Amino acid sequence: MANNVEICGVNTSRLPVMKNAETISCIRKAREGDMAARDAAVSANLKLVLSVIQRFSGRGEMMDDLFQIGCVGLIKAVDNFNTEMDVHFSTYAVPMIIGEVRRHLRDKSAIRVSRSMRDLAYRALTLREQMSAELSREPTVEEMAVRLSVRREDLVFALDAIADPVSLFEPVGGEGNDALLVMDQVGDERNCDARWLERLSLAEGISRLSERERRIVAKRFWQGKTQSEVAAEIGISQAQVSRLEKHALETIEKHV
Repeated sequence: MANNVEICGVNTSRLPVMKNAETISCIRKAREGDMAARDAAVSANLKLVLSVIQRFSGRGEMMDDLFQIGCVGLIKAVDNFNTEMDVHFSTYAVPMIIGEVRRHLRDKSAIRVSRSMRDLAYRALTLREQMSAELSREPTVEEMAVRLSVRREDLVFALDAIADPVSLFEPVGGEGNDALLVMDQVGDERNCDARWLERLSLAEGISRLSERERRIVAKRFWQGKTQSEVAAEIGISQAQVSRLEKHALETIEKHV
């Protein structure tokens, strides 16, 4: 991004800059039909789009495409911004731009989400922005669910369904070769290499048992039966079950 001065034919180093009061003044004029003022408000805030799309670099998307999508969000922000609210335009515009870019990326995602769930999630994101401005804080899921007249669980599922997928190899901390990856934080201890080796060793040990020994081990440690119950089922004495069980466990232990 730092080396790309030209994006969609726009020389980013020469983009105009406008103070918040001037932007709001242009938006008010645009409400009265002054399209030149509307264009000026959009043009003077294109750097907001540039700052946003940098967050989405490395997604395999052309930056020119993301810039155009971000501009759509900026135009929507200019058209819908409430000039009576004591809020900086950038505070309102940045989430709008982010939302537009994310919507574009989600629509292109290989993970398909039902239209009803996606619509609920988008309504919730829009409501979150509105309530944040009203409450001067981010609303809770419960508050948004009440406003949308939906169950909290349904809203949580909808928001999770459109969350951007994260690569297991995406760095979340550290630098260079010492970077901490997502996979380092979500490892499954139940299915690690050591557990797989233990299972293989256990299977190898069990395979070396006689048929009777395998039956005894299965009934004792998988089915949870006592030695007396096993003896009655197999038709041998409890002492024989105890001796065969001990020999089986010693055989397995040699291979684990």
